[in-house]
Formats: sequence, C-alpha cells, structure tokens
Amino acid sequence: MKKKYFFKLAFVVSLTLFATTGFSQNSITLHADKPGSRISKDIYGHFAEHLGHCIYGGIYVGEKSDIPNSKGFRLDVVGALKDLKVPLVRWPGGCFADTYHWKDGIGPKADRASIINVHWGGVTEDNSFGTHEFLDFCELIGCDAYICLNVGSGTVQEAAQWMEYATSSSESPMTKLRKQNGREKPWNVKYWAAGNETWGCGGNMRPEYYSDLFNQYSTYMRAPGVYKIACGANAEDYKWMDVLMKQSAHMMNGISLHYYTLAGDWNNKHSATQFDEQDWFVTLQKTLKMEELVTKHSEIMDKYDPEKKVGLLVDEWGNWFDVEPGTNPGFLYQQNTLRDALVAGINLNIFNNHADRVRMSNIAQMINVLQSVILTRDKEMVLTPTYYVFKMYNVHQDATLIPLDIKSNLYQLGAPSVEAINASASSKDGVVSITICNLDPNAAQNIHFTLEGLKATKVTGKIITAKTMNSYNDFGKKEEVSMTDFNGAKVNKGDVEVSLPAKSVVLIQLH
Repeated sequence: MKKKYFFKLAFVVSLTLFATTGFSQNSITLHADKPGSRISKDIYGHFAEHLGHCIYGGIYVGEKSDIPNSKGFRLDVVGALKDLKVPLVRWPGGCFADTYHWKDGIGPKADRASIINVHWGGVTEDNSFGTHEFLDFCELIGCDAYICLNVGSGTVQEAAQWMEYATSSSESPMTKLRKQNGREKPWNVKYWAAGNETWGCGGNMRPEYYSDLFNQYSTYMRAPGVYKIACGANAEDYKWMDVLMKQSAHMMNGISLHYYTLAGDWNNKHSATQFDEQDWFVTLQKTLKMEELVTKHSEIMDKYDPEKKVGLLVDEWGNWFDVEPGTNPGFLYQQNTLRDALVAGINLNIFNNHADRVRMSNIAQMINVLQSVILTRDKEMVLTPTYYVFKMYNVHQDATLIPLDIKSNLYQLGAPSVEAINASASSKDGVVSITICNLDPNAAQNIHFTLEGLKATKVTGKIITAKTMNSYNDFGKKEEVSMTDFNGAKVNKGDVEVSLPAKSVVLIQLH
C-alpha cells in the first residue's frame, strides 16, 4: 500500500511540475506543402504624426542644428531606420491630418504660415516640415510614402491639387509651383487616404455620410498607380465596416482599422514601466483581441469582396500607456519595455497569418510617441525593444506565408488564461523563418515542430528577452533589451525541437 501511494504521489508531482514549469510539450506543425499568401512588406509600416517630438527633434532638427544631420534629417535616426528596412511611412496624421492644409507647408520656410496644433498640446506648428521634407525623407530612408488627406476641414479641390502637385508630370499651375519650390520631377506617392478617424476627430461622421464623402473624394484621387484608402472602423465597430464595404468597396483599394492596446482604460492607462504581472497579462490578453478584430472585419469584407481585392490596413496599432512623469500630456511620450516587444511580436504574427487580407499595418508611432521604435533626447538616441522586434521580423517582408497548426500550453493568471505560444512562419530564398512569442513571463516552453513538405538540416536563431518584464533601454545606460543569438533550437530526426525561454520573442530559421 505504501509503495502504491508513493508512485501515485510521484505521478501527481510530475504533472504539477509539467504544468508550472512549462516543461510540457507544445507542438507546431508547419505546412510548407500548402504555401499561403505573400506577406506584404507593408505590414511592417510606420506612422509619423505632427505630435510631440515625433517629427521635430525625432526625424527633423533643421539644417542649422548641431545634431549631425543631412538637410535637417537626423543622421542617427536615418541610419537606424535604414537598418530596419522600413517599407513605408504614414503622414501627417492622425488627428493632425484633418487640420492640416498642405499649402501652409511648401515654399521658403520663412514664408510658411504657422498654425496651432489643436489636438496635441496646443503648441505652435511652424510648418517647416511639409510635403517636400516628408517625401525627401522617404526617399532618404528608401521607403514608400503614405499621405492622409484632409477631409475633416479640407475640400475635394484641396486634396486633388495636393495629389497633382506631388505626382503629376504634366504642365499645370500646381506642377509649376512644385518646380518653383525646387522639385523638378514628381515623386512616386502610391498610397493616399481620404481622411483619418472620420468617426471621431476627423469629423464625427456617420458611416453612411462618410461613405458618400469617400466616393466623392475617390473620384478625384488621381495619381499614377494610386492606391485609394478609405477610413475604416474603430476597433469592433462592425457596422462601420459593413456600410463602407457595401457602399464604397468599388471605389477603394484598401480600408483602415485602428486598435490600441491599453493595460487599463482611457481614463487610467497605467504606467509603461511600473507594472506587475497582472498588467502584463491584461496587456497581452487585450493584444490578442487583434486576432478577433481582423477575423471579423475580414468576414464582413468577404461578403462584398470575395476575391479579396480590397486590403485591410491596420494603420494605427500599438500600446497606449500614461505619459512619462513630468512630460507634456499632449505629447504622448512613453517608455518601451520587454512587454512592448511581446505586443509587437504578437501583432505582427497575427498580421502575417492573415496576409490574404491584411496588406498593411503602421505602428503608432515611429519616434518618441506611444509605442515607438526610437527615442531621442537632444543628441542621444535609444533603440527600443520594439525596434529589435521589427528588425528581427523583417525576414517576413514579401515572403510566402507558411500556415501553422499550434497546440499550446496555457499561460494562466487566476481564472483567465491565454495560449502561451504565438507564432507565424514564412519562406523566402530557400530559408524558412519562424517567429515565436512566449507570453509566459515565468515558464520556458518546449516546442516540437513537425515539418510537412520540408526538410531541415540546419537551424539558426535570434532572441529578444531580458532579466525582468519591466526591462527597458534608457539614455546614457547600457541596453537591457536587444537582439542576440539563440541556440535553443536543434534538428532532430527531420523535425525541430525548441526550448523557448520565458517572456521572449524568438526567430528560428531553417536551412
């Protein structure tokens, strides 16, 4: 009896250890024999608004600055963005877009009209960074430009003239004006959106009204190879998506979706750095809602566009926390921890896995605002944990999606639980790249990979993790979060075994 009781107790203890240490096996099957859609490089896009120090001090410091620059653009930032392989930048907003009149931002800087930035801090906008500066910046870092037209306080004529000014090679008053301002050849601007958040700061419109307005704007959005973007839904506003697709799908190439992750709520967003495991869990749980949003909005789009001609563009996403103490509340400056890295990895995996419909996403925002990839302070620059995720994941740009079947352990905190493992995979140039997030901050996860239609002889890897979930990179200090080599994967009898550390984002590549 005693012996039997001992073995029974040992079995229970073993089960408990498996459950609490993450040692139990997760499994992922790669269906390389059933390749999916191309993962658009534009899923790795960025958003830059005239907000806080995103533009001024972040991207642009002016030619007279003692910060090393080229035509006013910070050289350290330009170099970092080139390394990131940024595919596109969305500008000038955001809420700012629907107060922005583009003619204020062209011509000699001394003659440009100033305006008040009514949405973000009430500061004076001197318009020294305008159309020429933005499009020159895009050329400098080697990316496409995405311009958001002013619908809220602008006109169809103003929008049409802006497009003509920037893209036309014909002779006209607008192109003559462009040449007078120093640009002989037109720019190649493919992406144009008719307004931003027209359900909110862009005009507080009903979907039926905006749909008619979009059709009007779309009629006059004329540029070589133009990709016309409609303002889509705020999070789970499925009625908005239904109305726009029903009435305007034939007039658009893409439609936007906005969703921000909050640890708290809009009245109390919680700290970006001072948080406990409860905040960690809730943040990741809310991030995973993106899967539901993309799925449900895609289902609505499928009703009116079964051939998937219209792209779903998640052109604002990311964490939104309280501003850092002592900073301007209207500047939305927040730090960026390992938690942000997990949020970025999860979102990008979701977008990859929905590449048949998701054609673009733009993290909010590029520099010094919300979940930025870069922070600057005077001459100093910091690369955030989110920066390293984008650098790690750029292997997926324009690669072919490989569908996955994932069986994951649960990460549980109290009664709620989420799957501990989140992943996506792609193939490009004979290399299979798999990006994996371990959401559990306490337990490692062992994963067995079954490879269908694929043979691997070698595996390499990179990892982003840190000592604590609150770790972040700060000015004048050694980096706490970066990307390093990962040696926790091995090929075993044609399959792959991976030991994934707690709270980590990992890339493994099969050769």
